Amino acid sequence: MSDAYQPHRPDEHPEVGPARASFMNVPGSPVETRRQLLVKVAWMLLWMLYLAYPVGSLLDGDHSVAGQVFGWCCLAGFVAAYVLLVIFRSQAGMRPRACQAIVVAMVGLAVAASFVLGTAFLTLFIYAAVCLAIITPARYVLRALAGTAALTAGVGVLVHAGADNIATFALSAFLSGIAMAGLQRLVTAMKELREARAAVAHLAASEERLRLARDLHDLLGHSLSLITLKSELAGRFMDAGKDEAARAQVADIEQVARQSLIDVREAVTGFRRPTLPVELAAARTALAAAQVELEAAPELVDAWPGLANEEAGALAWALREAVTNIVRHGEGATRCTVTADRSWEDDGERYAVLEIVDNGRGPGKSQPGNGLSGLQERLALVGGRLETGPGERGRGFRLRASVPLRTVAAPASPETSTTP
Repeated sequence: MSDAYQPHRPDEHPEVGPARASFMNVPGSPVETRRQLLVKVAWMLLWMLYLAYPVGSLLDGDHSVAGQVFGWCCLAGFVAAYVLLVIFRSQAGMRPRACQAIVVAMVGLAVAASFVLGTAFLTLFIYAAVCLAIITPARYVLRALAGTAALTAGVGVLVHAGADNIATFALSAFLSGIAMAGLQRLVTAMKELREARAAVAHLAASEERLRLARDLHDLLGHSLSLITLKSELAGRFMDAGKDEAARAQVADIEQVARQSLIDVREAVTGFRRPTLPVELAAARTALAAAQVELEAAPELVDAWPGLANEEAGALAWALREAVTNIVRHGEGATRCTVTADRSWEDDGERYAVLEIVDNGRGPGKSQPGNGLSGLQERLALVGGRLETGPGERGRGFRLRASVPLRTVAAPASPETSTTP
């Protein structure tokens, strides 16, 4: 289930395996490979099964040879226009005028085929209405669909389709277009949500960088100013022949420089230590890219207010490793659940518990990889432990990380302190 852990920045997500990425296409996003485009077109062509009605009409032999040739040409042109529209809509640089021309051609083919070949070809208006809903702006879509339904009814009357057929085809065209318009709104909302999650992860990473910049400014600003002052004093003492005083200043400079180096290392260590809010934001972005839904309560990041930095960092590493495993190895996973809890041992020791569970195929018979082994070592350094195994009912993979929940004593206030 696990693999060697590859660290990543908080505003980035772990890369998806090439075999999975070649087929993966998030709804609303442009396709990136030809294989993705082929898969999308294949899915769209499934809806062509509803053309069985006009195809059956052509195969029944009710039309002349010329009519059959015209009908097959109309169907071939209609399907080709449909596929071309899907391809244009899947590209990043979509051409609106080309899409509009394609939909107009589809409507023209539907009208011509219906007049020449009869009622069965009114089915084409349903596809035309769906395509019209795709390219029409939201504020005009109802009018466009109402016009398409009226056109369907008008053509049906002219070809003597009958009241029942006219009502069926006109209503189907209108409702199918409405459904597609609603789906377009949903896709747009999903796209905006992905962008918002990416922005949250980026802002979280930027906040960490700003914190490091502030810490370094405060640490080095004071230390370098002190080093500069003592260097000037040492130079003056040396000019005045006060060697002992100069040596004392040089010793102070060495001590300040050493302490500054220690402070900088601590600041950088704090910057490199992951935090739960940052990792949770990065997990949403990574799992969304892998088409896995993340279920995590908003109050999870504040579940343990008294948790020390080292223990909190270990839990953040656990979340990062779990998400990496799901993205790389969680075949069939569609949901990831993250929960926070507390547990008490028999000796009274309290533990903060972070549990990550997915609903994929599970670890199988594979042995833990370097990622889980490294995570176990990180948890052991802070007195924690790691538990892994199948999820509920033997499905999915469960990772449970526990660290001691030690309460940090608050400093005594001057008013409550007592004098000896």
